[in-house]
Amino acid sequence: MSEDPINLAAVPSGAGCVECDAASGWWVHLRRCAQCGHIGCCDSSPSQHASAHAASAGHPIVTSFEPGETWFWDYESSDYYDGPALPDPQHHPVDQPVPGPAGRVPADWRAQIH
Repeated sequence: MSEDPINLAAVPSGAGCVECDAASGWWVHLRRCAQCGHIGCCDSSPSQHASAHAASAGHPIVTSFEPGETWFWDYESSDYYDGPALPDPQHHPVDQPVPGPAGRVPADWRAQIH
């Protein structure tokens, strides 16, 4: 990793996956880039935007953006990573359903996940 993979000044880009929100899509779980704060959907989600962001931006470390989860993941090593507390918010709004967001999750969502 050429630059520090964790930026303590980066705040989350929003309450949901940036790309899914732009396309009126949906996600299973959310991940937060530890370098820039990009919120993307997990690899179980149809579009897998968090790992796509990590690959295209060269930002390999993410943390969960789910309530109650504090783990980090390194896409380069495919292993957990020991990271510090990042700026708030630590997770998406607690009233946001999983999968989400409300109103955009298809009835057959289980058949569409990875």
